[in-house]
Amino acid sequence: MTLLRPTPRHPFHAAIAIGFALTIFVSVPFASPSSAENPTSEFTPKDYPQEYSPTWDSLSQHPIAPKWLDDAKLGIYFHWGPYSVPAFKTEWYPRWIHMSNPKKWGAGSQEYHEANYGPIEKFGYHHFIPMFTAEHFDPAEWAELFDSAGARFAGPVAQHHDGFSMWDSQVNPNNAKAEGPQRDITGELLAELRKRDMKTITTFHHSFTGQRQRDGQPEGERPLSYYRYDKDLFTSTDDPKLRKLYGNMPEGEFNEYWLSLVQEVVDKYSPDLIWFDSWLDVIPEDYRQRMAAHHFNAAAARNQNVALIAKQEDMPNDVRLLDIEQGGMKEMPERLWMTDITLSTNGWCFVQNQRYKPLDLLVRNMIDVWSKRGVVLLNISPKSDGVIIDEQRTLLKGLGDWMKMYGEAVYNTRPHTIYGYGEAAIRDGSHGGQAATIKYSAKDIRFTRSQDGKTIYAFLLGQPKPGDKIAIQHLLDGSNSDVSIADVTVLGGNPKCEWTVQDGVLNLVAPPATDANKIATVFKVQLQ
Repeated sequence: MTLLRPTPRHPFHAAIAIGFALTIFVSVPFASPSSAENPTSEFTPKDYPQEYSPTWDSLSQHPIAPKWLDDAKLGIYFHWGPYSVPAFKTEWYPRWIHMSNPKKWGAGSQEYHEANYGPIEKFGYHHFIPMFTAEHFDPAEWAELFDSAGARFAGPVAQHHDGFSMWDSQVNPNNAKAEGPQRDITGELLAELRKRDMKTITTFHHSFTGQRQRDGQPEGERPLSYYRYDKDLFTSTDDPKLRKLYGNMPEGEFNEYWLSLVQEVVDKYSPDLIWFDSWLDVIPEDYRQRMAAHHFNAAAARNQNVALIAKQEDMPNDVRLLDIEQGGMKEMPERLWMTDITLSTNGWCFVQNQRYKPLDLLVRNMIDVWSKRGVVLLNISPKSDGVIIDEQRTLLKGLGDWMKMYGEAVYNTRPHTIYGYGEAAIRDGSHGGQAATIKYSAKDIRFTRSQDGKTIYAFLLGQPKPGDKIAIQHLLDGSNSDVSIADVTVLGGNPKCEWTVQDGVLNLVAPPATDANKIATVFKVQLQ
């Protein structure tokens, strides 16, 4: 057994290491802390009255989404964990460092790791955990930031593919309360959100953690596990603690482990929404059914209106709310849906040289989602020490300022008979639907409608030139012949507006620049 003191070699990480006396016992090739002899205490999920049985027929009786979610429109979550320490390229860093020649966005990860931290055989992903300090994490300040940005619900990535739990876990000894920050990140934040009457979400990405392949087995087009088994690396450790981080356990044992983690969060923190990343379908059907039944029964016992959100076809349509990653719908569906998008253009977690979307691009694409019966889940990226940097805060403030001015046209609204029309070039999204970075202009129009149907909001996805003639069509689509336009005002500024109606088309004169928003100008159309 060799005593190592892993120390970053690169100046970018030098400050992180200062003050750490990392005494980590490492055996070659399998390293593990000796404290893992009894890594967890026994976990037993709570027993709730069985209003829902673990069958698809029974689970389909639960509402797909509560009304509050349809009203909320915007939530915020964040990718944050030990992978935020190296901050290299992507939150998938823990996977790519174990691969010699990963394709595309993983390229160079192993070389970077070994140049800055040493050989992967000696400095494994778990060595980053003591360096994930989160000393600047302030749950009250974060909750206030999310609230001021206009979010109506928020919460953490509870566990990413990397196997590290961001809560005080009995199930997983590799957790934020036991090591690293030594704080219950999830519990502290959710408590602060509830003080502000915000709803809560916890997201789960850990179905991909379980190792389902061994040496010599090609992964094919679709990988089946986050960490690859390699007898020369930590990913093959039999240490009772680290094998849970690296997912090295028989499939049946991992499925029970996967389920217990979700049940623990539901029992301990009562999230309003639980959300699942791709690859949920690798979990056997009966486990997914048990997970959903536990969530729905817990909510019923608490008189809580909840939802379960998943991607692709990983759960039946009549059980889960669909999420489309980094995208949107090309047309308006018949039911509520969600998209998860990023502030940044590179990386879901904080990474070096991170770049960000301009505010107008971000908000205009959100408006398109809202016009099509969608909900936005916006991701931010804290640094490993818990700092949310100024660039992100500036974007959140800009979003909050816009929502304060125009939130009437967003919150509590419902779709119009059509979502809108325009000239923007629509591109395919990377995960289905359309991309989340479509470039819109004032020639693109989107609609929302008040729940009583008496008000239609028309968004121009850009700033028109003062005095321009604007013709808005389709406002009276679906209305009977007795319905007409009673008044038109401009939200957010001087409400006066020149307008006429001819053959069902609303003709407007663009307001002065002081009343036309640079991101999106909104007209409030009242019907009679």
